[in-house]
Amino acid sequence: MSRTESIPTGLGSVSSSSSHLPLSARPAGTLRRRLLLGNFAAMADPELEAIRQRRMQELMAQRGMGSQQGPDQQKAQEDAKREAEERRQMMLSQILSSEARERLARIALVKPDKARGVEDVLLRAAQMGQIAEKVSEERLISILEQINTQTSKQPKVTIQRRRNVLEDDY
Repeated sequence: MSRTESIPTGLGSVSSSSSHLPLSARPAGTLRRRLLLGNFAAMADPELEAIRQRRMQELMAQRGMGSQQGPDQQKAQEDAKREAEERRQMMLSQILSSEARERLARIALVKPDKARGVEDVLLRAAQMGQIAEKVSEERLISILEQINTQTSKQPKVTIQRRRNVLEDDY
């Protein structure tokens, strides 16, 4: 019921006894041994190779790599981002005075995330109808101060006393 077969490796061949079961039904040790020792006969199966190729293409398509639509989709996403940013800047130019825009641009050079947050606050306020006229530089400064007081983190100092090893706890 069992036969002895020779498994080719890069260092010679190893004898292994196995039953007449298909590869998937054989004990895990036999399959693992075949994979570790390099049974290239099983890997040369064209059907298995086709399955591997299909699976690899599926994985690459899921990650957005290797498919023909990938560059087109990326270009479309970049165009959409650029258009959204243009609309955002146009809305900000309608909301802010020129001095306020300059100040916000200088803040963006130093702290881009903070400037983006201020822009978001201004755009939300404009969409809700809370801004009736253009925001002046003074009003922008007051908004910045309000945001700073809300987001400022008070440093917390904790002192941990190390106990001396020779010190008695009693």
